[in-house]
Amino acid sequence: MTLRIYNTLTRKKETFEPLQAGKVLMYVCGPTVYDNAHIGHAMSSVVFDVIRRYLEFSGYQVRHVMNYTDVDDKIIQRANQLGENPFDLAERYIQKYKQHLDDLNVLQAHLNPRATQEIDHIIQMVQKLIERGYAYVSDGSVYFRVCKDEDYGKLSRRRLEELQAGARVDVDERKENPLDFALWKAAKEGEPYWESPWGRGRPGWHIECSAMSLFHLGEQIDIHGGGNDLIFPHHENEIAQSESYTGKPFAKYWVHNGMLQLSGEKMSKSLGNLITIDEFLSRYDADVFRLIVLNSSYRGPLSFNDEIIEQARRGLERLQSGLRPPRPDAEGASDEVRRALAEQMTATREGFVRAMDDDFNTAAALGHLFDLVRAINQARDAGAASSDLSAAQSLLKELAGVLGLRLEAKEKHSPADPFIDLLVEIRTELRGRKLWDLSDRIRDQLKALGVIIEDSKQGSVWRWE
Repeated sequence: MTLRIYNTLTRKKETFEPLQAGKVLMYVCGPTVYDNAHIGHAMSSVVFDVIRRYLEFSGYQVRHVMNYTDVDDKIIQRANQLGENPFDLAERYIQKYKQHLDDLNVLQAHLNPRATQEIDHIIQMVQKLIERGYAYVSDGSVYFRVCKDEDYGKLSRRRLEELQAGARVDVDERKENPLDFALWKAAKEGEPYWESPWGRGRPGWHIECSAMSLFHLGEQIDIHGGGNDLIFPHHENEIAQSESYTGKPFAKYWVHNGMLQLSGEKMSKSLGNLITIDEFLSRYDADVFRLIVLNSSYRGPLSFNDEIIEQARRGLERLQSGLRPPRPDAEGASDEVRRALAEQMTATREGFVRAMDDDFNTAAALGHLFDLVRAINQARDAGAASSDLSAAQSLLKELAGVLGLRLEAKEKHSPADPFIDLLVEIRTELRGRKLWDLSDRIRDQLKALGVIIEDSKQGSVWRWE
């Protein structure tokens, strides 16, 4: 099966054919760094991390760029509230976000351009748009002429006439048209600024990404990603200014993730329902968060509540169980068991690729991993030795790694371990005497304490839950 990706621009799945065979240029909009990052940011980062990992798994050479917006109204306002230099504040949150990405096992982008480090490129781009009649200077600011762009609105499917009819009455008098957007903002008193041909100022939000993509990836890219809240106006404006500048289609595939919802509501600062990445990781393994994202379609809304977290936690335990060593008394699997495991390995790899080729259907891909885990555990219970399990366990780790899962089973030890060994030994004797009530009582009470006993023909073993 050939990889097919849903393209927001065309509203359909399309066969993935990069501009240059074997290579993928991917730009993903990063965060505006003015506060602690929340799990909505983490969701988007995980989605595009999985996309990148699968493209690389499929043999593509990926060039991944993710920007940081490190000068913005929100950053300036936050810095003023804290009495802090806005550049210092932005740097602090950039470093913290990079640590979050490592904590979540998100591959760092090959390049992280920042708005403040791209001023020359931004000014160059704005100047050329002015020269071509797509932008104009007004009172020290520069605006893009939306009406000059004949296909403005093609990404969001919004007609210019409808947008104009819905424009506010109290418009900015400096604009020729209420829909025109700022490429360069004249500096206000006390704000950071840079010198430009139009006076002191700073870049508008939309031009940053266009300039960074243009000067670090080229005039055309394969994939442009971000949350679906960026479709309008941010990505719409990126298309307008980029294609007006180059005269070429900007991005071939527009890929957008859905929004994370808490109790049916979109997570937002205004609603006060944000959960920071720090808060989540202080309670749960990073793989638990990944499984929450992977169990859902990346394009749809992601529900987030205690029940879903618990489902992901249990799912992680199931996946980790596939990496447990053989039973201590394992004598080796039969030919029939080895054959069944080999057949499942083939089915799992083929099913995994088939699912991921269908617009990165991670939920279906996970289902194939759980099938493999079931086969591994059945083989272990049937006495499989390490040599019987190693290939299947390696495949499990490989495919889980494509999804960014670490599957690190944390070994739990306790001073009570020798006593549990003794209780399990006593229980084995009770079972031999057919004293089932007493043996079941030991099993149930140990389970209540987090100890799982597994029985087989070869005997009983135990582990911490």
